[in-house]
Amino acid sequence: MAQSKVEICGVNTSKLPLLKADEKDALFARIAEGDMEARTQYIEGNLRLVLSVIKRFASSNENVDDLFQIGCIGLIKAIDNFDTSLNVKFSTYAVPMIIGEIRRFLRDNNSIRVSRSLKDTAYKAIYAKESLTKKNLKEPTIEEIASEIGISKEDITYALDAIQNPMSLYEPIFTDGGDTLYVMDQISDKKNREETWVEHLSLSEAMKRLNEREYEIISLRFFSGKTQMEVAEMIGISQAQVSRLEKNALRIMRNYLTA
Repeated sequence: MAQSKVEICGVNTSKLPLLKADEKDALFARIAEGDMEARTQYIEGNLRLVLSVIKRFASSNENVDDLFQIGCIGLIKAIDNFDTSLNVKFSTYAVPMIIGEIRRFLRDNNSIRVSRSLKDTAYKAIYAKESLTKKNLKEPTIEEIASEIGISKEDITYALDAIQNPMSLYEPIFTDGGDTLYVMDQISDKKNREETWVEHLSLSEAMKRLNEREYEIISLRFFSGKTQMEVAEMIGISQAQVSRLEKNALRIMRNYLTA
């Protein structure tokens, strides 16, 4: 990360303006009245603050232009949310906002690194898939795609997997009757098929507090490894109802175990 760089995102950092205290107060008064020109001037007058903050992230090896842009987003958020009635300097309020914005960027951007060659392979495969689908009026196999672009099917599979965004188990799928169903509700539990889970946590007594239907749902979900959809089909109710009953059953059991 080149901190000595003068031109960042088209901005000559050596010529950035520096606002005096009275100028800041005057500009904020105009900003409060909706003056967008004053807002722009205030942003430009605090870009040096962004520069000072991004120096803290020199070890991240991120592109300085990217960090500067993200830092500017944090600066703008700070300007838009700053309460001038509080006896706090703007920089004291803005610095944590800028740092937080950059940290979120680094966290999200660095969760999975995908090389340029992998991306190129994946994009070639996607383009070939679309072309073959239009040509043959059916979706091609991975072998056909491999033959089309001259890359092994193993490399194509790996590349396509690499560019997929990871999904949280708590990613909402849809809402039915006010109850949100999540990805984790669609996944069968292979790990907890054995009754050791119950024995280790002493849940047999807690399960006696459940009614017949709740007991059946918990048994199917956590001991037979069924998904909520599978349970719903087996007992003849909707998945949303299964979700509600499961949550209530777990609450009853938790209350018993923690009493």
